Amino acid sequence: MKVPFIDILRFEKNFLETVTQKSAELLKNGHFVGGPVVGQFEGDLKNYTQTQFAMGCANGTDAIQIALRAAGVKKDDKVMLPDMTFWATFEAVVNVGAIPYTLDVSRETLHLTVASVKEGIEKFKPQALILVHLYGWACPETMEIRKICKEKNIILVEDCAQAIGTKINNESLLKNATVATTSFYPAKVLGASGDAGGIFTTESSIANAAKILINHGRTGHYDHGMIGWNSRLGAYEASFMVEALKHLDAKLESRRIVCDQYRNKIKNPALKFIAPAQGVWENGYLSVALMEPSTRPAFIEYLKSKEIGYGTVYPGAMSEQPGAKDFLGGKISHGHADWIAKSVINLPCFAYMTQEEIDFVIKTVNEYK
Repeated sequence: MKVPFIDILRFEKNFLETVTQKSAELLKNGHFVGGPVVGQFEGDLKNYTQTQFAMGCANGTDAIQIALRAAGVKKDDKVMLPDMTFWATFEAVVNVGAIPYTLDVSRETLHLTVASVKEGIEKFKPQALILVHLYGWACPETMEIRKICKEKNIILVEDCAQAIGTKINNESLLKNATVATTSFYPAKVLGASGDAGGIFTTESSIANAAKILINHGRTGHYDHGMIGWNSRLGAYEASFMVEALKHLDAKLESRRIVCDQYRNKIKNPALKFIAPAQGVWENGYLSVALMEPSTRPAFIEYLKSKEIGYGTVYPGAMSEQPGAKDFLGGKISHGHADWIAKSVINLPCFAYMTQEEIDFVIKTVNEYK
């Protein structure tokens, strides 16, 4: 049996027919960029995430850049971020003219900790922090980090590209985030048919600034009060996601079932499965296990021989990327991010995996020696 790492083409019954019909209506009405369907999606998204303001934009990287600017990050400001994240988090800081400083993460939770944030504040005296919520989880110390940033007057932007539908303390992770972002790249739990992103905030001033920045800094049709981006959300993507959002809870449940079965049924001691911390309700974006770095290459070859897909999210620390050296302001490293990058392994996990596929992966991994 062949099991891909991810399959984004397992749609609900009649989903493709519905989005095709909706797309034809947009074409007929000449709605290509903006329009009523974008407002509908933003309203639906706001309700689902329980946020005060939700705005669509062109992609997840733009979302971070716009959120940083809208929240007040300026040229040459110091912005801390975890050393374990996707490159977009790092490059967004550079693209707004700020200076990135990386912090090490925990080997246990794979996220930033209060201790690492405090260490960074003491050493770097930053103006902002990007808190990244990886793997469909929330950083377990989110509430404490939010409190520290508020007390220290540090701008906090939360990168939730992998965390739509995640809860912390039984509430939407996004509900009380001052400003947060996400990606609707097709492989995400809520994916568009192309690129798209989202920005969320509890502050009307940040929401207003973000709306202006998304659309060329426009304050009137030919009035431009800010230097912005062309980052408007397309009508087709919004229409696709209006329909996708209706099925999101079912998709998340099917993903969580996969993660739970792997953690409960795979007994191979070569893999240590990581679970979200207590109080965190995952969305099932990724199954995450750690291996001794020296053993991972052979296990990957074994998975390939059995035609089972896999991931290594992520295979390199930000501070070690070739593109970082000319822009990195500083880093705090205790070797954790680098070790995780060499150790992490992700087994197939996607919405509507069949039980046969799940069982095959479990059996195959358990047979590995």
